[in-house]
Amino acid sequence: MKPMHIRPRPSRREFLRAGAMTVAAAGLAGCAKNPVTGQSQFMLVSEEQEIKMDKEASPQQLSNDYGTTLDTSLNKYVSGVGRSLADVSHRPQMPYNFHVVNANYVNAYAFPGGTVACTRGILLNVDNEAEMAALLGHEIGHVNARHTASRMSSQMVIGGLSTLGGAAIGAKYGGAWGTVAGGLGGLGAGLLLASYSRDDERQADALGLEYMTRADYNPEGMVGLMEMLNEQHSREPSAIEVMFATHPMSSERLATARQAVNKKYYGAKKYAFYRERYMDNTVDLRKLGPAIRDMQDAEKLGGEKKYTEAEDKMGRALKLAPNDYTGLLLMSKILITQEKYGAALPYAEHASEVYPGEPQASQVAGVLQLKAKQYDKALASFEAYDKALPGNPYVGFYKGYAQEGLDHRREAADLYYKFLQKVNKGDQAQHAYNRLVEWGYVR
Repeated sequence: MKPMHIRPRPSRREFLRAGAMTVAAAGLAGCAKNPVTGQSQFMLVSEEQEIKMDKEASPQQLSNDYGTTLDTSLNKYVSGVGRSLADVSHRPQMPYNFHVVNANYVNAYAFPGGTVACTRGILLNVDNEAEMAALLGHEIGHVNARHTASRMSSQMVIGGLSTLGGAAIGAKYGGAWGTVAGGLGGLGAGLLLASYSRDDERQADALGLEYMTRADYNPEGMVGLMEMLNEQHSREPSAIEVMFATHPMSSERLATARQAVNKKYYGAKKYAFYRERYMDNTVDLRKLGPAIRDMQDAEKLGGEKKYTEAEDKMGRALKLAPNDYTGLLLMSKILITQEKYGAALPYAEHASEVYPGEPQASQVAGVLQLKAKQYDKALASFEAYDKALPGNPYVGFYKGYAQEGLDHRREAADLYYKFLQKVNKGDQAQHAYNRLVEWGYVR
């Protein structure tokens, strides 16, 4: 390998000039017709960009939420309900896809291109299919009204530069403790899942009611959903704080839904709730309910830094569900916070065996394998992560670190150099640069 020079960072003036050029180019898009209202609205984000951003950011968020459920029949059921609502929405042409994710916290969210997810934590609290249709219809409403694209268009002008780039996702969206390995957060998801305004929520509520009744669901399902969320928040706010942060809830929204059901949608009360069908399709999930509630308690204790109690509670959960992917990874994270790295590794490796191809387990296992100086295993783990979620520059660093541990200097140097082309500050960048200087690849 020839000696190399590290590319200097752009100056602040160059960065702002590039941002201004991006906004100027985007400004050519001007206004667009809102698919819901039919009115012209300021819009700098095209439908193609919405889909592109979704494809880039949603896989990371789904993994942060421990991946799509391995209960394929449950996911097929939820997807079928979601698809029936999307088909009667204002943008049926969007590439919708629906996921039940393995996270325990109570939430649902939508990316602008049509990726919709609900956690297993919220489905445990839903009582019937009409309530689930209300939940999914609300999220589809955000997609149809282009709420994320509209907010981003405003931010692009106010900020003076494009916000279409990456923003590291916070622990807020990944459950307690967030991402264990520093630097392996996702790109863009935090921006795309930022909180909606109350006006956005009102409109999504109205659209959810419209879509669910078009699909022949009893509109009282929306009222039941909101009552459940408000009651849950009053009883145990920590279990639902993310839902309320990203979807501002209020008694006014509940009252508005009741009024709409009793007036505009009164005739639709003849439609069914499909409670029995919901119970039949969620039977396996509900069997996991006691274990999931123990995990929720453990996450709460972890957030309070009561790690010993969290470990005990998670141990109880794993006795009930010894092969639960989320439980195994959560136990690994709890042990990591206590610096019990040797004890944490088997849980992360077991999680990888339970759900091969789901990248979060590969990430956590890889970091722990590096800690244990199991460099060959760590390299394989990060290769698996990179295959599932390509494009994260920090994976390249960790692969380089594993190659360095294996005394494969040339391979390590190549990976370090590529990493520094994308990241040139922080502890990892400093380590990579120091090694390239030490080995004579950079002068």
